[in-house]
Amino acid sequence: MFRMLSKAQIESYRRDGYLVIPRLIQGDQLAELRALTDRIVAEARGVTANDDLYDLEPSHSPALPRVRRLKPAIFKRYAFFHALVRDPKITAILAPLIGPAIRQYGGKLNMKSAGYGSPVEWHQDWAFYPHTNDDVLATGIYLDDCDLGNGPLMVLPGTHLGPTYDHHANGRFCGAMDPAACDLDFSKAVPLMGPAGSMTIHHARLVHGSALNTSNRQRRLLLHEYTAADAWPLMGVADFDEFNSRMVVGEPTVESRLGPAPVRMPLPAADHQGSIYENQRGIGRRFFTTYEERSPHAP
Repeated sequence: MFRMLSKAQIESYRRDGYLVIPRLIQGDQLAELRALTDRIVAEARGVTANDDLYDLEPSHSPALPRVRRLKPAIFKRYAFFHALVRDPKITAILAPLIGPAIRQYGGKLNMKSAGYGSPVEWHQDWAFYPHTNDDVLATGIYLDDCDLGNGPLMVLPGTHLGPTYDHHANGRFCGAMDPAACDLDFSKAVPLMGPAGSMTIHHARLVHGSALNTSNRQRRLLLHEYTAADAWPLMGVADFDEFNSRMVVGEPTVESRLGPAPVRMPLPAADHQGSIYENQRGIGRRFFTTYEERSPHAP
């Protein structure tokens, strides 16, 4: 029997835009997730620049491999990751939130290594990939115990019910909000914490971010982005067969459902293409301290 959400949890998600499910992935499955991730990161020793799999820390070197993200290619290259995104333990929890027919939009594995793991500025996923309706969310599976010390995901409750904030700087998309231009109290941010194997859920319109990891412990988070099958990306579908191959449960449909949700298109495209880390290089003001700012003379 798979774990199901209670009525109170569903109401909490509708109101606040997030949930934490403790210890969902455990035992051999969690051990394999960690071991495979370690192996892939170790193989970055032979990588000198960002590619379709690796997003490297600015301080990366072959002698000291530092990876801040494994990109969506992990879901095509590794059977374990392909299967996990479809695991009924996960999809059974999501069905009451976005419906019985669910598609994977994307995903990645963000890594905040001990002492230097990069921050992610405040943003809404919705700014990157608006859809015809907002039955769109992301799950995050912690590979490590996560507390305040090692850079947890931070969310601003209820912001999924508000506007879509401007994620542009100097007229171009930059994947981050200007903290000084938002009417938000960031001191009210809630850290999403839990032991290894816990799963976070956050609505695509929820404002969230995370700080630099200044602890001596790493914090790795496997993110899956899911949509209702009838939520279609407003930026278009480049390959219809590939689009439908990302169904994780239920059947695809060619009938897109239109729902009221404020949209700002992520155009003109960011000056720095690639992951959110690259996009956010174009931001004017930062909220979180970077490793380079904290340790300007570090290698």
